[in-house]
Amino acid sequence: MDLPWYLAPASPIDMRARAAAAERQDQLLKPPGSLGRFESLAIDFAGWQGLSVPRLKPLAVRVFAADHGVTRRGVSAFPQEVTGLMVASFVTGGAAIPVLSRSLDADFKVINMGTVAPVGVASDRLVDVSLAPGTADFVEGPAMTPELCQAALAVGRDEILSLDEAFAFVGGEMGIGNTSSASAICGLLLDLSAADTVGPGTGVAGEVLVGKRDVVQAGIDLHRPSIKGPLDVLERVGGLEIAGLAGAYIASAQKGLPVIVDGFITTAAALVAVNLNPTVADWFMYSHRSAEPAHRMVLEHLGAEPLLDLGLRLGEGSGAALVAPLLQSAVRLHAEMGTLDQVVATGPGS
Repeated sequence: MDLPWYLAPASPIDMRARAAAAERQDQLLKPPGSLGRFESLAIDFAGWQGLSVPRLKPLAVRVFAADHGVTRRGVSAFPQEVTGLMVASFVTGGAAIPVLSRSLDADFKVINMGTVAPVGVASDRLVDVSLAPGTADFVEGPAMTPELCQAALAVGRDEILSLDEAFAFVGGEMGIGNTSSASAICGLLLDLSAADTVGPGTGVAGEVLVGKRDVVQAGIDLHRPSIKGPLDVLERVGGLEIAGLAGAYIASAQKGLPVIVDGFITTAAALVAVNLNPTVADWFMYSHRSAEPAHRMVLEHLGAEPLLDLGLRLGEGSGAALVAPLLQSAVRLHAEMGTLDQVVATGPGS
């Protein structure tokens, strides 16, 4: 029997290109190591692209959006209808991630995995999949059927397969209630309680935050006895958009496309992806440490060292988009700086 597509190994890293890039770094006009992590990032891109001097390409940004049945339990500061409204704002360009994508001249689209309220706009930047009107309430039962979860994973895969060459993939998310889903995922995969994983999300505090923790803990307690692996976790407490992201992350690594992971929710998707298929981990970069409290624990579990720590917690892929120019600068410095040999060849008396 053939393995499911998401278990196929990631593309291999080109170690010869990495070694050649490391040698070039030692020849550039600077003290070795003086550009810090910019040097290792350039070497990473060399290995990913299979080129000792990697090339700049357009960035691919995809925001996956969906609603969550658990939202009816008051876990968010905003009503569920806001998901559809935000999808419309992504498409029309007024939210943070389309602004950042325009500044990067990125290939930008929104994938509507399934919202309760209609989006109400049409655009070539909107891929309206609408697998279901959101997930079921995970406190009452599984959020998704196995078939629905598989379909959501495949949407992410297919979106990556449709891409032309890209510098890196940025996955964003939108879904009122999705920090509750991400908190439950992390609780089940890392054997943590809701007290460890639940944070303010959209800004809840006080009794609402206490109630949110109780809801997530109820979901964790309900499903923990039935969990046999990461796919069970995703089906039982995940979201359509989180599953879409996990599928996109796995497919990116299989295709040989590096991934810039955003904040807490996208890191929960990355955690699912790595648990499903450990070979994909070497293709992931983590853009920033979110202000969402559990994000630090998940990053530490993944052995990830994020590039920024600026108190961000917006989501949408915004933190990953903010990091993209730093990555592009690392590649540009590696490609365009002169070498010591060139200085000697063109110096006085040469």
